[in-house]
Amino acid sequence: MTPRLIARDFDAAAAQRLTAGGLPAPLARALAARGIASMSDLELTARALAAPAALAHVEAAARLLADAIETGRRLLIVADYDCDGATACAVAVRGLRALGACHVDYLVPNRFEYGYGLSPEIVELAARREPRPDLLITVDNGIASVEGVARAKALGLQVLITDHHLPGERLPDAAVIVNPNQPGCGFPSKHLAGVGVMFYVLAALRAELRRRGRISEATQPRLDELLPLVALGTVADVVRLDHNNRILVAEGLRRIRAGRMQAGLAALFQVAGRSARNAQAADLGFAIGPRINAAGRLSDMSIGIECLLADDAERALDLARQLDALNRERRALEADMQFEAAVELDACALDQKRSITLFNEGWHQGVVGLVAARVKERHHRPTIAFARADATTLRGSGRSIDGVHLRDALDLVTKVAPQVIEKFGGHAMAAGLTLKAERYEAFGRAFEAVLQTSCEAALFQRTIATDGQLAPDDFTLGLLESIERQIWGQGFPPPLFANEFAVLEQRLINDAHLRLTLELDGRRLPAIWFRRSAPLPSRALLAYRLDADDYQGLRRIQLVIEHMG
Repeated sequence: MTPRLIARDFDAAAAQRLTAGGLPAPLARALAARGIASMSDLELTARALAAPAALAHVEAAARLLADAIETGRRLLIVADYDCDGATACAVAVRGLRALGACHVDYLVPNRFEYGYGLSPEIVELAARREPRPDLLITVDNGIASVEGVARAKALGLQVLITDHHLPGERLPDAAVIVNPNQPGCGFPSKHLAGVGVMFYVLAALRAELRRRGRISEATQPRLDELLPLVALGTVADVVRLDHNNRILVAEGLRRIRAGRMQAGLAALFQVAGRSARNAQAADLGFAIGPRINAAGRLSDMSIGIECLLADDAERALDLARQLDALNRERRALEADMQFEAAVELDACALDQKRSITLFNEGWHQGVVGLVAARVKERHHRPTIAFARADATTLRGSGRSIDGVHLRDALDLVTKVAPQVIEKFGGHAMAAGLTLKAERYEAFGRAFEAVLQTSCEAALFQRTIATDGQLAPDDFTLGLLESIERQIWGQGFPPPLFANEFAVLEQRLINDAHLRLTLELDGRRLPAIWFRRSAPLPSRALLAYRLDADDYQGLRRIQLVIEHMG
């Protein structure tokens, strides 16, 4: 589907202020289009973080945890099996131990046996542990665990929920719930990742322990040492990088670049072949996060958590190498599954459809979310890919497009076809669900019908927002380095420019990528289009990002092409 390229609107006065503050004009325009009004909006320092007290019930959580620490109660972290859950678990274990908890352990469900969240089965598993825990603390899950919390209470276990996912119609009857998206919470950042929520709980706990005289400002532990993990989980979970999240990521990256990070994180940078000294948010999202996620997708997320908890460099490197091997296996599986999905879709007429549902008997349920993401990007349709969970059940993972709230769409499916979905959860851009295999076709029809009746047709026409044109003299390392100094990510995307170029040369490399030489008003520019094999016309309107090509110690500008208009 050929996208329509449009230039983002921006506040000209704000762009002028940013330019006067020393930013290159193209970057100033891009930042103004993202709501940056002045240079002060770019000051991403910890003192500008939203106060923990603004997070509903965080002080009650702090009192609960402080009481537990003072009485020597046993704490069990119940984690999720993705990178956000793994980092949140590591932050919880490290932070609670630093704040005086003597008995802290964790439990992470195997996604293939137990599914997602604090289920009754997970509670039963926790209750059978020796020694038996007194308090269960969920991280990155729990807001939908009504039955699991009820079972915990019946077994005499207290539950503290820390989560960021959207709640259902009924909240669990937990001792305390901390979630910026729960009803009545006025926290200014609704986009905290699960690891961010746990970090705030620890900050509130530290303040409570100071009030009780257990620690002082002079003796209190440095929670900022956890910020590299907070940054990793925040970026990897693809939450919106609002101002508060950009501060968390910026502070974490500062410590990573200075070498002040956990041994496991340093080892992951090493096995990924990335420079921690020059770390960017993209390294966390595209190199480090996938290696941790691979453990949850193919094996046991305990490997990822143990890597993040490791303090011994040799052990950390061994665990990082295991994660790297799992990630290579994941990539091979994904490539096969993507090919099979493409073959199936080649036989489909998608022009009139608003959804895509896919199922293959041989697919791995830990990888279907990645298949859905790639198909969604290619065809600009909300996509749900399914794999078999057992002989009678399918488990699906979905990704959506802007303007189509996937969790809400699944909720509508349960209303128009009440017997189709067994359970579901998620948020606007990603969701998961379970259904009986014989109801797969019925689900596809109901999902399509919901999108046909509840969504405007214009949402399904791909439109790419760009930051306008660059002049020939704008292609400089100075502009690129100014861009690299900012924090970019979900909801705050890096600048995407668009120009019409003459295509002077093009050749296919590795049978997969198009290497180009472009010309703009007499200036020749090297470019690459990853995963593109079809040749371009002699002139083309191209949307691109600026990147550096470091070859033989020399750094030069290259364009990374993303779309052709």
